[in-house]
Amino acid sequence: MNMQVALSQRQKAAVIVRLLLDDDEGFGLDRLDSDSQTLLAEAMAGMELVDRRTRDAIIDEFCDDLEAVGVTFPGDIDGTLRILGEKLSLDSTDRLRRLAAMTGRGDPWARVSALPKEAILALAAQEPVEIVALMLSKLPVGRASEAFTSLELDRAQAVAQAMSMTGGVSAQVLHRVGLILLQSADALPKPAIDTPAADRVGAILNFASADLRDSVLESLENADQAFAGGVRKAIFIFAHIPARILPRDVPRILREVEQPVLIRALLAQEEDNAAAAQFLLSNLSQRMADGLREEMEAAGKVSARDSEEAMTEVIAAIRRLEEAGELALIVPDAEE
Repeated sequence: MNMQVALSQRQKAAVIVRLLLDDDEGFGLDRLDSDSQTLLAEAMAGMELVDRRTRDAIIDEFCDDLEAVGVTFPGDIDGTLRILGEKLSLDSTDRLRRLAAMTGRGDPWARVSALPKEAILALAAQEPVEIVALMLSKLPVGRASEAFTSLELDRAQAVAQAMSMTGGVSAQVLHRVGLILLQSADALPKPAIDTPAADRVGAILNFASADLRDSVLESLENADQAFAGGVRKAIFIFAHIPARILPRDVPRILREVEQPVLIRALLAQEEDNAAAAQFLLSNLSQRMADGLREEMEAAGKVSARDSEEAMTEVIAAIRRLEEAGELALIVPDAEE
């Protein structure tokens, strides 16, 4: 079929895309939304041969149009936020996405999927089972499973039964349910302090003396075992280094600690702390480890207080590197 006859704008776009597809670099159809991809494929499916003269005319027209463009905007909130990137605060980004969803100019499920774990669990526990069933059907499997397993047995059974009836739900109903969930999520109480209380207490106890830390933990165990368990998981002390630090990060950490302080920390006497010291030494070069051992022998014994203060400085150095994004701590297993 000779395509020298006048082509529609969609067919001209198909010609340009066909030419661009010959260049594997710098072009991807995934940058188009699904509707545009479908229309483009339909246009290409109805075309066969375009002669050289028509092709060149389309290219000239396309280049003229490009030169006439001063600046382009995405035309929607999601595209705008991709351009602005991190230049907007998280609060502004969230408000813009919420506004787009509420006015029908955005997908509410994108924002539902991005809700914090606590909000998803709260919605799963309090919304009608039919709405929860739709929410779990739309969430990524991992997040849906997390919410489902948090439910009480009777409610979980009811939600599972409701999920069996979600197959015929229309796109309009799904959109409305997404908006309902967003409204419910916005109505949830917002804590004034973002960091969980157990994490805050654990961070403070990281730098407390061992006696004070043990005393506080014992008191918490007597008052609230669940909270005390959360605090224990948040605590990171010198003895935890072998379980929480990757061997490759050891040289980077020790470069952050002054040599005299490091020697005092490595001379810790308690069994767990001595094991941590051995872990650090065993993940250095032979020359560096031998040099530190010689200095440890020359230093002799140090007081328990001096050693504890030095170990705290090592932990402080690790925390600084973690906050700077230069290392990541290994997350302890849930049962620990």
